[in-house]
Amino acid sequence: MQSHILSIILFTPLVGAIVLLFVPKENKDAVRWIANVFALAGFLVSLPLVPWFWEKRLEPGFKFIEGAANTWIPSIGAGYLLGIDGISFLLILLTTLLGWISILSSWTAIENRVKEYYIWFLILQTGMLGVFMALDFFLFFVFWEAMLVPMYLLIGIWGGPRKLYAAIKFFLYTLAGSVLMLLGILFLYFHHHGETNIYTFSIRELYKTAPHIYFDPNYGPGIAILLFFAFFFAFAIKVPMFPFHTWLPDAHVEAPTAGSVILAGVLLKMGTYGFIRFSLPFFPDVLTHTKVRSWMIVLSIIAILYGALVSLMQKDMKKLVAYSSVSHLGFCTLGIFALTPLGLSGSVLQQINHGISTGALFLIVGILYERRHTREIAEYGGISNVMPVYATITMIMFLSSMGLPLLNGFVGEFTILQGTFVENWKWGAWAVPGVVLAAAYLLWLYQRVFFGPVTNPKNEKLHDLTPREVLTFVPLIIMAFWIGLYPKPFFQILEQPVNQLVQTVRPDYPLPPGAVNASNQPAALAVPAAVAVNPTTVPARAAEPVKGKN
Repeated sequence: MQSHILSIILFTPLVGAIVLLFVPKENKDAVRWIANVFALAGFLVSLPLVPWFWEKRLEPGFKFIEGAANTWIPSIGAGYLLGIDGISFLLILLTTLLGWISILSSWTAIENRVKEYYIWFLILQTGMLGVFMALDFFLFFVFWEAMLVPMYLLIGIWGGPRKLYAAIKFFLYTLAGSVLMLLGILFLYFHHHGETNIYTFSIRELYKTAPHIYFDPNYGPGIAILLFFAFFFAFAIKVPMFPFHTWLPDAHVEAPTAGSVILAGVLLKMGTYGFIRFSLPFFPDVLTHTKVRSWMIVLSIIAILYGALVSLMQKDMKKLVAYSSVSHLGFCTLGIFALTPLGLSGSVLQQINHGISTGALFLIVGILYERRHTREIAEYGGISNVMPVYATITMIMFLSSMGLPLLNGFVGEFTILQGTFVENWKWGAWAVPGVVLAAAYLLWLYQRVFFGPVTNPKNEKLHDLTPREVLTFVPLIIMAFWIGLYPKPFFQILEQPVNQLVQTVRPDYPLPPGAVNASNQPAALAVPAAVAVNPTTVPARAAEPVKGKN
């Protein structure tokens, strides 16, 4: 089973979708039960991966590799090739958990075309998992595009009043980025053939030749920078980074609750994952270019501050949470482009934290919407008097989202800011107000919705959470406290792939003492590539502290 665990995790939701095809659509209860069973099974089959991966966490490279390069469509060099490292491992577990929670939360929310809804949701789950597992560019692109259609239909059929506008906007934005990425993939494919005389879409093979483009006399830095931006637009739209974020509020507001949970929790992470998996190792010389890197940092800081300020002004709860995602994902991209081990580790952990916290926030808004069919903040007040359990869970997740110590958000944001300050204190100083503003818009929202007397008679008879609704929050609350109180295992899982990435992009960057580097040696024993040229410089470099760059 261990040798095929990734395929089992990948195709369990798809099997559920196929089974649902044979269930009569009139039997809604059977459809719901089967969909929930397969969603839970998808999460349960991913759990054995935890102890197995833990044993292999320090091994260099990808683990649990399945398939082989160039075997699926040999004529073009495409293969069915799966594999994961610590980064994709955490994102896969987040996907299986949120997929189950999203489908469970849809039990009473979806009444029309129930069978189709669950089929598309399970197909979407397979597409998202495939993106995080694929080690073949052709296979990766198939999953990347396949995920578009189910999300488009979930918004366009089961969404709100402006669902078609939001669905088409989401589809066109993402497709535009995908076309540019496809051109970039094809360029890398043919460049690799030119150097090796082998046609392949294997990502591990392309890692070896892609960075050479920058110094290739036939192309040079100009082509490498254009290629970087071909991938950048695809990933920046998906994150979404400022100014490519305008599709996100519409998609979130119009999507059904479960659609918003999975969109915020997993789909947005495909963009940040793309930066980490492709932009950093393929274009190290472009990313370390002062102007390119400065632009990436500036856009991240703008997203942090702009997203938070716009959240403060929102009158619709769901739109407020949507804009908060722009701000929180700004921290994630800031950590990535800081290009330090702490920044990258914090970024991946904050991506997991965002999935947990913001997924819970969309569930919270969805529960009120199911009862009152309005998301206007002005319609509420004093909700804690009639829904005390709901108010308690909401407060925990709000504190998690704003980064209160002892909860998950604090660990991610603190690590990102620490990694950024090490590189340049001005970058960190500009980002810090985003933490304060997050507390402002979330606490102000809580005060208006939950505190005081019940001013609207329509809210007097609201019933508190059902056991099923409480169950959707329990795993998220457990994870929020676990990461907040004991994040060490998560950093240990990320240590090897993060250090390997930093070494790839910045070979002369000194890793922390005792860290594990790409070759699985303690960093204190490893000599950075740039230092190895002149052995006499090693002692001075080892004693020299890391200085910030201005």
